[in-house]
Amino acid sequence: MDIELGEVQAKFADIIWEKEPILSGELTKICEKELGWKKSTTYTVLKKLCEKGIFQNINGTVTSTKIGRASCRERV
Repeated sequence: MDIELGEVQAKFADIIWEKEPILSGELTKICEKELGWKKSTTYTVLKKLCEKGIFQNINGTVTSTKIGRASCRERV
């Protein structure tokens, strides 16, 4: 199953994959610095990718699911 990610979602996903497991608070700080995002933007995109089944946010810790990086590709 391939999941398409937009350019911004792909950059965000890469940050999580590189640093997981990562606390959601730390993720918001990294996204503010690297992507120029506000806290609300980070949580909105995280929620969308969790709904797609790529990530999970359990008790404030973000990790990837069994779907994994190999099943995701950037939409061109």
